[in-house]
Amino acid sequence: MRAVLSKAPGGPETLVVEDVLDPTPKAGEVVIEVKAVGINYPDTLIIEDKYQFRPERPFSPGAEVAGVVEAVGEDVKGVRKGDRVIAVPGWGGLVERLAVKAETVIPIPEAMSFEEAAALIMTYGTSYYALKDRAQLKAGETLLVLGAAGGVGAAAVELGKAMGARVVAAASTNDKVQFALDLGADNGLIYPTGPMDKAAQKELSGEFKLATGRDGADVVYDAVGGDYADPALRAMDWNGRYLVVGFPAGIPSLPLNLTLLKSVSVIGVFWGAAVARDPKGHAANMAELMQMYAEGKIKPRVSQTFPLDKAGAAIKALGDRQALGKIVVTVES
Repeated sequence: MRAVLSKAPGGPETLVVEDVLDPTPKAGEVVIEVKAVGINYPDTLIIEDKYQFRPERPFSPGAEVAGVVEAVGEDVKGVRKGDRVIAVPGWGGLVERLAVKAETVIPIPEAMSFEEAAALIMTYGTSYYALKDRAQLKAGETLLVLGAAGGVGAAAVELGKAMGARVVAAASTNDKVQFALDLGADNGLIYPTGPMDKAAQKELSGEFKLATGRDGADVVYDAVGGDYADPALRAMDWNGRYLVVGFPAGIPSLPLNLTLLKSVSVIGVFWGAAVARDPKGHAANMAELMQMYAEGKIKPRVSQTFPLDKAGAAIKALGDRQALGKIVVTVES
């Protein structure tokens, strides 16, 4: 079978497509014929050895896949050959066939395409865990989403609205803000790109405050980091919750005196670790997300698709922050 491989640390241009042996399922495993692979920000990091996990090389990136169960190992219950499923292996997904633990696969609703399914779990799973479990977002509260047109940001916009919040979407271009408004955001603003000095940060904080209302945001969903973090923190309301989700613009240094003056909580969001630590909670969240999908409250937006042999270009497009919604690699065996 074909596989996209990282053989040495580096950017997307270092990835190669080679033939490797087909997997066979061990006891408790199933083999999935992969149909679609969601591309996520960790894919840009893991191939450069900048992610929390460093798999032994050669390895394939690709954290979430959708496909059809092709083979079933011994002692597997509840999963059959031919089932349409989603899996989140963390890496290894940019292949034609993949072996995973049977207990980790999630059935795909008949109405959901493989491309949508591959765009669902990591982005919506992360954002729902962040908003529901970490921030405990309440109906009527104001949610400011930074990076509102990216995968997790777009999911946060949709989920915030589904949970009854007033959502303010912030992104770097007019097209991205309009995309977030089309998802249901109540208000939007364009923030500058590149480094900002203190004066520019102060100006941006004023724009955040104007967009979120007199009292500021109750919850900030920060999937960007960098120089945007300080202005967002300064624009928060009393007892606000600041969600630390990602750092494509760099890891910020927050002025902790502001957390004291505003009684703000800074809350880390590590969805992957939470899934491992609380599988029952994860399963409950997934069931609720599937119900929201069935009710039309959420719908993964796939803005670009790439074939398997162009997976490096897909990862580069995400790393260059070109995506509106989700980028997906489609696999034809």
